[in-house]
Amino acid sequence: MATHTVPDPAPELQATHVSTAALNPSFSPLYRQIKGLITRSLQQGEWKPGEIIPSEADLARRFGVSQGTVRKAVDELAADGLLLRRQGRGTFVSTHHEERVKFRFLRLVPDVTAEEGARAMPQPMERQFLECKRIRASQDVARALGIKAGEGITQIRRLLLLAGEPVVYEDIYLPGPAFRGLTAERLESYRGPLYALFESEFSTRMVRAEEKLRAVNASAQEAELLRVREAEALLLVERLSFSYGELPAEYRRGLYNTRHHHYRNELN
Repeated sequence: MATHTVPDPAPELQATHVSTAALNPSFSPLYRQIKGLITRSLQQGEWKPGEIIPSEADLARRFGVSQGTVRKAVDELAADGLLLRRQGRGTFVSTHHEERVKFRFLRLVPDVTAEEGARAMPQPMERQFLECKRIRASQDVARALGIKAGEGITQIRRLLLLAGEPVVYEDIYLPGPAFRGLTAERLESYRGPLYALFESEFSTRMVRAEEKLRAVNASAQEAELLRVREAEALLLVERLSFSYGELPAEYRRGLYNTRHHHYRNELN
């Protein structure tokens, strides 16, 4: 049997390899194991959002692997949006305070030509919070968040507006313990993105999301909020966002008015 030319993995890595092999007989590349260990350190808060992580050489010594193995792991984490490389400065933990990720999950754009879009100035999205309260989780919300029906959760209702016109109505559901201190006053006073608030004040960083889209008809209440006709077609976007470790951290239902906007996604 061929032997590895890299040093023996550190005990931390050896333990992870054993448990992984026991659960999954298929081969797991070494860099993927290193990726998992770095992700676990992010999850445990060893490096906070916005902070620099150790150099690839330092991580290679820590895990007892080659620097090339660490580089592949860091490359994947950067591609996943968990880390951010800055030329000449190092690698940092991504944060929702970064301009480039502020609206990472918001895909609504106006119906304009490419030429018009290039000339137009970006319009800021305004927020109008309607409610923030503690409720008991319904069956479907509990199922999405991986909790028991009837558990206490936080519900946020808000409108998103462009040029004073409401374009999105959202119901946002958050697990109870993590967001117990969230209030309507705190939401109103915070000027940054909602996910940045969750990250900095509630130690919850949204790292990825899954969405389901379908067409629905506006109810009387929804039509009034979005200033459309009752029964007019709207786009329903159901999003489940995850924090580190694939932990469900937010479930939201967004109703999009697509009269003059569309939902845009890039597929790579």
